[in-house]
Amino acid sequence: MKSLSKRDNARLERRLVATLTEACETAKAEIPGFDWLTHTVDYAAFPQSLRVIWVFDTRAHKDHALANGADQRMRALTAAALHDADVAAVNIDRCVRFDSEEECSAQHGGDWRRRLA
Repeated sequence: MKSLSKRDNARLERRLVATLTEACETAKAEIPGFDWLTHTVDYAAFPQSLRVIWVFDTRAHKDHALANGADQRMRALTAAALHDADVAAVNIDRCVRFDSEEECSAQHGGDWRRRLA
């Protein structure tokens, strides 16, 4: 993909934040224990570098949700959000990750910046 200007990257980031926020609010209403989501991206390697991380409050809630098919719902919400943000086709299975506050606290002392780096 052709490299985007800083202005184009900023516009894209705003669209991503808006559409992923909608997906997040939908999931919070539907999936017990789901807390929030975030994304990481290196615009120099976009869209392949895009990662969407769905975060649960506890590992138990995460494991229960994934065992009961909630991961497919979250992948569908991610795909819809990316489509609405006009993001070119990405491999949703490679793009989406699942995590929990509990695991971040245990492994990285609650430092999400370090965990996501």
